[in-house]
Amino acid sequence: MAPRLVLASASPYRKALLANAGLSFDVEPALVDERAIEQTLQGLDAEDTALILAEAKAQDVSSRNPGALVIGSDQTLSLDGDVFHKPEDMEQARRRLLDLSGRTHELNSAVVLARDGETIWRHVSIARMTMRQLDPGFIGRHLSHVGDRALSSVGAYQFEGQGIQLFDRFEGDYFTIIGLPLMPLLSQLRDLGAIDG
Repeated sequence: MAPRLVLASASPYRKALLANAGLSFDVEPALVDERAIEQTLQGLDAEDTALILAEAKAQDVSSRNPGALVIGSDQTLSLDGDVFHKPEDMEQARRRLLDLSGRTHELNSAVVLARDGETIWRHVSIARMTMRQLDPGFIGRHLSHVGDRALSSVGAYQFEGQGIQLFDRFEGDYFTIIGLPLMPLLSQLRDLGAIDG
């Protein structure tokens, strides 16, 4: 019998990706303080940071759901060796977009599977995003249109929405950009017998 699947995330985007793929799962956001964990990770690269945060979420939720297969995920943004997390306010979102304007950054999307508090699989996918040169006035107008949604992603944009207008090109897959490397996850779930395959 296939194990119960639990998504350890409050992200509506990750939930939609799994639902659109036809998976049956429950949602239980992790009760971890991401900012406190990040403070202990100074000096780690963006991939490791994303993995550690995803693992913390998956292990937290799996410790409360015996026998369930828990999916934890996190995404970091890296630019010139610096690691970025979600902006705290609209001014920080504005500065983030100014910093990214005309440059290429990386999105590091990690996914982890845990069962009974133990990690059983980890993966990171990377997308390279090249933002067009943005006029500061346009940035202000863009942020006023998207509102607080800008605070829900590491880049202060939603690529699946109006954020697509900010870019010249990208390398990598759509799911990595959204924040959940779906193809490797589905493959692993099939290998574990958790979904039909």
